[in-house]
Amino acid sequence: MIGLALLAVYVGIFVVSYLVVRYFVHQSISGFTARKTVTFGDESAVTPNRIASVVSVVTIFLIWGSFTGSAWVPGFLHAPAPFVGETSFTYTLEAPDGQRDDATVFVHVLPFGEKPEKFTVPPGDGFAKDDAVAMTASRSVTILFDRNDEVKRKDGAHVVAIDGNPISPDTVVKTGIGRFALTDKGAISFQPPTGLQMEPIWLPPPESVVQRAVEIARDGYRDTTLWGHLGYSLFRVVVGFALGALVGIPLGYAMGLSNWFRGWFDPIVEFMRPVPPLALIPLVIIWFGIGETGKIILLFLASLWIMAIAARSGVSGVNISKVHAAYSLGASKAQIMRHVIMPNSLPEIFTGARVAMGVCWGTVVAAELVAATEGAGMMIMVASKFQLTDIVLMGIILIGVIGFGIDILMRKAEKILVPWKGRS
Repeated sequence: MIGLALLAVYVGIFVVSYLVVRYFVHQSISGFTARKTVTFGDESAVTPNRIASVVSVVTIFLIWGSFTGSAWVPGFLHAPAPFVGETSFTYTLEAPDGQRDDATVFVHVLPFGEKPEKFTVPPGDGFAKDDAVAMTASRSVTILFDRNDEVKRKDGAHVVAIDGNPISPDTVVKTGIGRFALTDKGAISFQPPTGLQMEPIWLPPPESVVQRAVEIARDGYRDTTLWGHLGYSLFRVVVGFALGALVGIPLGYAMGLSNWFRGWFDPIVEFMRPVPPLALIPLVIIWFGIGETGKIILLFLASLWIMAIAARSGVSGVNISKVHAAYSLGASKAQIMRHVIMPNSLPEIFTGARVAMGVCWGTVVAAELVAATEGAGMMIMVASKFQLTDIVLMGIILIGVIGFGIDILMRKAEKILVPWKGRS
């Protein structure tokens, strides 16, 4: 239910934002793209719409805050909250001899995170006695109503109505104060309105995550600072990726230029390419242990095949007319390699590098989940065991932010080093 509501809100905001920008916001395009007469289907003419990017991030934040009751989001944007407060309902108890009596159950529904405390009410008259129950919002509670009744369920007494609505083990009663059902043993199961906001244990509000990040950055987590955990993960990724690129790019060039190298290494590369790096974790641990060496080798293998295929694809995609033109001008093989093949293969290599870096990030987190004493993955794994969802979410967000930052840097480097990408 909550998932569908989130999806509907996101899709609705996306459509409205697109229409507003499309028809009411006029954007001027300048530079190389502005001089093009045909842009549809031209990848170089497609650049991120900054308004769309800002609206997308703000939308995700507002949805997150709305469905968690965040104090950082205006109250009128909050999704319906679960019922919190005091309520009551009346049940009708039928004795074995057919006599009926009514009793009232008083319920205290406490906010998320508060521990319910028992309380009592006067029992009242009749063989069905009034009762009291404390519970937490968005939860259901089983009410053993006959604990203080004069006639027990074991004697044949049973509930026949809730607030005047007939009920049986096969029926569910929904009233303004909640949902009622009878268990297999005849007890009353009660759930007040749950609303659409999520419990902090499932999804904490943004301010809780930020507060936890500040706390761990100041005090550390499991004897290591937050920056220490992220630094370990970043170091492993950079070293593993660099080694994979150092071996994979020459290997890809060799496979793209030599029949012998292509025939020799193609079965190996194509065999290893679909194997998930996570499947290699047990083998890497057996061979290299749980130290840094094993993790870096795992990341090396994660990036090696991607970089090799990217380099091979880059060589294969070089326009043959450029090679023929270079030969006609008297260029040697070394000059063709230096001035034709390498420049024209760089766009494919940069694309492969971005993919490989993303795979390495996912792999290092998984590797740290299995065996590590420092790192973002270890922090997430330990926190999940204690249901510290704010730390888990904080780790996920920081991993995503760092990965996105690395991708932006690689895009900038590509724009500087390969300015001819998308231009024949």
